Amino acid sequence: MARKMKSLIAALMLVGGAGAAGTPAMAQSGGELHIYNWTDYTSSEMIKKFEAETGIKVTVDTYDSNETLLAKLKAGGGGYDIVVASNDFVPILIKSKLIQEVDPYKMDTYDNLTDVGKNRSWDPGSKYTIPYQWGTTSYVADTAIYKGPMNSLKELFEPAPELKGKIGMFGSPSEVMALVLVYMGKPQCNTNPADLKQAQAILEAQKPFVKLYNSDGIHDRMIAGETVMHQSWSGGSARARFGRPTVAYAFPKEGVVGWMDNVAVPTSATNVENAKKFMAFLMKPENIAMTSNEVVYQSAVKGVEKYLKPELADAPEFKVPEGEKIVFSEPCSEDAIRFYDRIWTKLRK
Repeated sequence: MARKMKSLIAALMLVGGAGAAGTPAMAQSGGELHIYNWTDYTSSEMIKKFEAETGIKVTVDTYDSNETLLAKLKAGGGGYDIVVASNDFVPILIKSKLIQEVDPYKMDTYDNLTDVGKNRSWDPGSKYTIPYQWGTTSYVADTAIYKGPMNSLKELFEPAPELKGKIGMFGSPSEVMALVLVYMGKPQCNTNPADLKQAQAILEAQKPFVKLYNSDGIHDRMIAGETVMHQSWSGGSARARFGRPTVAYAFPKEGVVGWMDNVAVPTSATNVENAKKFMAFLMKPENIAMTSNEVVYQSAVKGVEKYLKPELADAPEFKVPEGEKIVFSEPCSEDAIRFYDRIWTKLRK
């Protein structure tokens, strides 16, 4: 989605706040917490609950890309105690020493995480971050118009004749390349000339079927019937289905691309203990559900389902089939990025 997560400690205060009659007691903590998160990605209801339980005053500022976050942290951090970064940027932040070890794996609520939330290759051992929201990338189709199969990425990259001029693709070269490489069964961040030549050929052959390359407004286009099939994130698919019930999300046999946003504490943070409390708070299902209900993506916390809105708890887009391959995006080398840009430039001519 370019999209992109949040999150310890003293269950004494947090557990105490979860007590009687569902009314949180005001914890004797206090202080401040400054959060830097993606636009439209923080639940105001969840923030109010955290403030009521801890006495900590929270402020939230927003950004629109990982690059903006990286620039802010490199410039000194902006006074933030919590930041949210995509999985492919977490290794960059760790290597640059822009986020600090806070050992989430030692937190009382850490065991609430699912295996997907614990086993994150970009933060082995969960020393720096916790998961916030996550999702997958595949494609959607309006099944009232498209009657063909949806069990392979072939339907997207080698479309049926009736889909000519009716397909939408992302406007991001890295995300388009990530999905076509999954279709090919090839490694991500690929610099192999033969693989890149094949990927380019697939995309060039697909081009006459593509109405537009644009990552914005996907669910609006599907609802309006402007596109019949579209590369899509799982959450975008759900929103499209809410507006047009015949829209369906594919879990292809080749796999899907996975992404996850992560909550971290900047090295420059001044309210580290409060940041840890917030991370622990987010690993409780009743709390992270407030965010999932607003942003329409998945959390990696066990037991969250019973706190979700019915339309989300039962969303087929979030029910990844057993055995489905999820290929998480990773930071690519400069060479890979350069090769992708060349393919993209030629494709868009």
